Amino acid sequence: MGLFDDVGRFLEDRLEEFLQNNPHLELEALLEQLKEQEADARRLLTDLQRKKQDQETQILNLAQDIQAWHSRIQQAKASGREDLAQGAQEREATLLRQGNQVWGQRAGTEKRISQAQSLLQEIQQRQKEVQQKAKQMAAEQKASEAQRRAADTMGWNQGNTGETYRRELDPWKRNSKSGNWKRNWSA
Repeated sequence: MGLFDDVGRFLEDRLEEFLQNNPHLELEALLEQLKEQEADARRLLTDLQRKKQDQETQILNLAQDIQAWHSRIQQAKASGREDLAQGAQEREATLLRQGNQVWGQRAGTEKRISQAQSLLQEIQQRQKEVQQKAKQMAAEQKASEAQRRAADTMGWNQGNTGETYRRELDPWKRNSKSGNWKRNWSA
């Protein structure tokens, strides 16, 4: 296990070093990570909304059951059957407790939905910031590249007109005008 941990740490260190040397790639990796987090947050939000809907349906079903048992209590009392009324009241109380429990779960789910929405907004804001930073870096890199390219091409088409070469460095031309080349070749 130690060897794998060492290799893993080594690779992580190299990756971090590489990303530090290439900040545009680091931003791309961060953007990709934020997209994954956004997708996860959206899935969580969808699941929580579905769960809330299920809980609301469960609450409505429990409410209908409570109404039915309440009418049974009334019928049992009207018939003089206290034993049946007692059993129906116990069942109604159980259903009420379940309803309260599901109502509390629903409130917790609503709170989690609110938190998930806030998280999603934070992720989206962070994405915008990173995208803006990436655009800024790309513009800076483009300007730097254009500046470098302009500096690289300066020598052959600008600045040096060649007059210096023509005047001072062409001994052949200078010798041919003065006739010295004949002497140099005959000597």
